[in-house]
Amino acid sequence: MGIGAPLARIEDRRLVSGSGHFVDDIGFPGTVHAFVVRSPHPHARIVAIDKSAAAAMPGVHLILAGEDAAADGLRGLPCNAYPPQGEGSRPYRPSHPILATGKVRHVGDRLALVVADTLAQAKDAAERLTIDYEPLPAVTLSNALAEGAAKVWDESHGNVAFALERGDRTMVDRQFALAAHVTKISLHYPRACANPMEPRAALAYRDQADGRYTLCTTTQTPYLVRSTVAEVLGLNELELKVVAPDVGGGFGMKAAIYPEEALVVWAAGKLNRPVKWTGERSECIASDTHGRHQITHAELALDAQGKALALRVSVEIDLGAYLSNSAGVPPLNAVISYSSTYDVPLIHAVSRAIFTNTCALGPYRGSGKPEASFVTERLIDKAAREMGIGVVEMRRRNFIPASAMPYKAPSGYVYDCGEFEHILAKALALADWNGFGARRRESERSGVRRGIGLAMHCQRAGSQSERMEIRVAPNGSVALHVGTVSTGQGHETAFAQMVSEWLGVPIAEVTTLQGDTDKILFGRGTFAQRSMIAGGSALKLAAQEVISKGKRLAAWMLEAADADIEFERATFRIKGTDRQLSFSEVARKSYQGTGLPTELGIGLDGNGSHPGPDTFPNGCMICEVEVDPETGTVAVVRICAVDDTGTAINPMLLEGQLHGSIAQGLGEALTEEMVYERDTAQLLTGSFLDYAMPRAGDMPAIISALHPVPTSTNLLGVKGGAEAGNAGAPAAIIHAIIDALSPWAIADLPLPATPERVWRAIRMA
Repeated sequence: MGIGAPLARIEDRRLVSGSGHFVDDIGFPGTVHAFVVRSPHPHARIVAIDKSAAAAMPGVHLILAGEDAAADGLRGLPCNAYPPQGEGSRPYRPSHPILATGKVRHVGDRLALVVADTLAQAKDAAERLTIDYEPLPAVTLSNALAEGAAKVWDESHGNVAFALERGDRTMVDRQFALAAHVTKISLHYPRACANPMEPRAALAYRDQADGRYTLCTTTQTPYLVRSTVAEVLGLNELELKVVAPDVGGGFGMKAAIYPEEALVVWAAGKLNRPVKWTGERSECIASDTHGRHQITHAELALDAQGKALALRVSVEIDLGAYLSNSAGVPPLNAVISYSSTYDVPLIHAVSRAIFTNTCALGPYRGSGKPEASFVTERLIDKAAREMGIGVVEMRRRNFIPASAMPYKAPSGYVYDCGEFEHILAKALALADWNGFGARRRESERSGVRRGIGLAMHCQRAGSQSERMEIRVAPNGSVALHVGTVSTGQGHETAFAQMVSEWLGVPIAEVTTLQGDTDKILFGRGTFAQRSMIAGGSALKLAAQEVISKGKRLAAWMLEAADADIEFERATFRIKGTDRQLSFSEVARKSYQGTGLPTELGIGLDGNGSHPGPDTFPNGCMICEVEVDPETGTVAVVRICAVDDTGTAINPMLLEGQLHGSIAQGLGEALTEEMVYERDTAQLLTGSFLDYAMPRAGDMPAIISALHPVPTSTNLLGVKGGAEAGNAGAPAAIIHAIIDALSPWAIADLPLPATPERVWRAIRMA
């Protein structure tokens, strides 16, 4: 039941039986409840806040506003992932105040914190808070760059926070001048909201004995929360303990740092009581970081045979009103992620990150890479149709061949391995591509149009180093102190499988500890498909250190040389003999109080660190849809996916990741869009009545297969498997719809391809 086994998740029983331990489940005697007062205006000056009536309401303990934060010397939340800027640029890098001062800058902006005995009392008091606003003109992506446009930040030179450029413009322009064909496309990739099953929540309290604070919060990055909140509040970092218990989904959104996390710690210190805040769905939709949202203009230059010569791209990315902690990541990924599986010799890309009066942008499952994949695939598909080359053949002509590995892309990325032609061939066979004609005729007999579309994807995974630690108890059971944080991926199962194989310990005797800054020396958390790449490799190094220490101790116990000891299946043995010791015997001996050689220390433990270098998971998705031309309704009939994720630690968990990411990719293709009114920036999709999440009935049959090509960049050969559906499904679905609409010569559809938009496209054609 080690690496490669499709083991069912060992954590699921507690999670599905109500025994999970989530932040909102935590309660202490004397806990008071916080409610955040939010702006109904996208952009307005704060004239005055009158707390008197609210403070007199029953049960109210505390009301805090921006002026109180300033009086206490609190800082704003910083943007840590901010891209370097060249000479002559005029970037603007404001911090994000935990409570608005001077102005509010988006619907849902945080104005005040009301703390009362009960949540109902806090809400009642919030309604009595009197706030005078002076409304101001609103900035949206459609008007942010217009001459004379209002500014989100009065101190800035305009609404461009920063700009990025990659590639040689002159060389690219030269190739376009020589091209036999140029394909152009303009795309609007809409805003998306992560909407994990568990809304954000935070609870803080102060230990009266030692004065330390504890913050329990729904986060993917506990150590980043600790350092950031401590900085905001002026605390020594070790005065704050951060705990992330079970976390019900994150998707990158919970990797951000939020004002509420600082607010509850601040309030708990003032009241000397536990303070708890749990977000309601509508306020989380308005104030959790959003993903995607960019306008792209792209062109692909090709020779007469359909071989790509160069690509140029201009992207405008909506950052929202504030810089989230990782605000620089989507714009950076927007200029370095276009190569995908294709040998495009030259790429020039420019992105402008733009302030608007909307909620802040942050990472969301792929963070700029799915958008880039969508652009590349739409260009390749459109070029094939314009040049009369089959969509399959067009891709084959442009693949990076396996013989070219390692391949350095124009972005500077180096692909160490990949077999894109084999991936495509396997996907075509899995989807019965050649048998599609018969299926189309069958659908037409039912009065619907059937279409088929494919999309390749290859995007970077992995980011930053990670540390893992293994501690062995005297009875031989094992505790894993891991720097990553599971938010539903099944880490407890995967890590236990790995350690069980390496140490020979039964899975039932492996315990995973995570998300507690007092139990883990350090950890970067979970994001960018890095947990197995960096975390798993670090865990293997920790296991090797445990084995190395065990061999030295076993050699001493057996009176043998260290080099003569071998380890296999939880047994230390003198090579070529039957003299041996069990893993648990050696573990017990390691804790002996007297008599052990000093150099062996106490206990059996190991730690490992790994740099977590880039890997490049890749794959192909083929989608079939049925479109009702009378209503524009699209039904995704099935999706076939072939993925190269490198070594599969647990194929069952990997398939679960694929299904989840396909659901999100399908939502972005067909239903999901955060909508702010074009001229006023008023939020129009503030609840699930308006924001259309995909439902179970929208999901197709998913037929999947693996084509693993292990990478050499890490100790496990893994590449990452969490973002395939986001990167591949949207383009495959849109291509299938366009194929279904071929009688009307429709070449493009906006995202999401709602029934109304499909119906209008047919009627206009």
